[in-house]
Amino acid sequence: MTAGGVEPSRNLPRGNRLTSFGPEQRALLEDAAAHLYDAALARGGIQVDDPRISPDGAERAAFDLLVDLGLLRLDSLDEGDARWVPQDPSAGLTRVVSPLSQEGARLLQESAEWSRVFATLSHTWRRAPATSERGPFTYLREAAIGAFLAELVDECEQEVLTAQPQAGRDAQALAAAALRDTAMLERGARMRTLYQHSARRSAVTRRYVDAVTRRGAEVRTLDEFFNRMIVCDRRVAVIPASDDLATAVVVREPAVVAYLVDIFERTWERGRSFGNAESTTLADIASEQRAMTIRMLIAGHPDAVSAKRLGVSPRTYAGYVADLKDEHDAQTRFQLGYRMGRQTVSGPDAPDLDDPAR
Repeated sequence: MTAGGVEPSRNLPRGNRLTSFGPEQRALLEDAAAHLYDAALARGGIQVDDPRISPDGAERAAFDLLVDLGLLRLDSLDEGDARWVPQDPSAGLTRVVSPLSQEGARLLQESAEWSRVFATLSHTWRRAPATSERGPFTYLREAAIGAFLAELVDECEQEVLTAQPQAGRDAQALAAAALRDTAMLERGARMRTLYQHSARRSAVTRRYVDAVTRRGAEVRTLDEFFNRMIVCDRRVAVIPASDDLATAVVVREPAVVAYLVDIFERTWERGRSFGNAESTTLADIASEQRAMTIRMLIAGHPDAVSAKRLGVSPRTYAGYVADLKDEHDAQTRFQLGYRMGRQTVSGPDAPDLDDPAR
């Protein structure tokens, strides 16, 4: 027995020491064990008969952890002066972090191997002839759409054709698309994208276009309305199945895919390069948007529909209409429609109202 009346052998650490450490041990080290370690440093150690580290002591769990980590070492076996002395934390760091790093590397490698195997199976599945069970059309809903598109682009080998109306593409979606699409372009695949003219005014769209065109993509814009479409290697197309874009259709029927590609090619020929900012081009674009606004007004479409077809907000569309009212000295839309009708203003073939010959 010692002077304190506590048998030193009772305050030895538990027999089974920890060999792996997780969040619970880290939390204990950050709190109670750190305070006990600080106290040991301040006093030159902890007496082996200290009641705090007895088997039922208040700080026994913290003490056991410090010993397991090699942060406390028994300095003497002399029962009269035995104490637990603090050690350099670098030893504990090596003991904990090195195994975790090795396990992390192993898990990353294993994860990569699983991804490779599934990618191979997915590639085989997508290129297999459509079975009667799967058919040439597959419907996807909500979150499944984005996951499918990511896999589809990852597997693209030759070319991706995309038609992307401006409405609905936010900064987060475009940032994710930029990472996905630039990776595809760097693999050597080609990419052609169509936007409406209104996309030129979007800062996030311009950043996306800059990222992909620097890697070889081609981007054009045009005035007319079109819907979303993505075609991969001219064998699989994805198109919306509903106006709210909550459902998409995956098309594998060769004749339908070829038809969609033909529509894209015809529309592509009429597009204007996104990177062309010459004054004449910008003037032509403004003229095309004005002409389409006139067509929407004459057709009598509601503002929401007309704005969507132009790829702008209802407020911007209302500004276009206000400009036309000023141009034709009309107070109401009825007057505007009447005067444009009398002048046979009907869009791109509208006569020059400033022509003195009229």
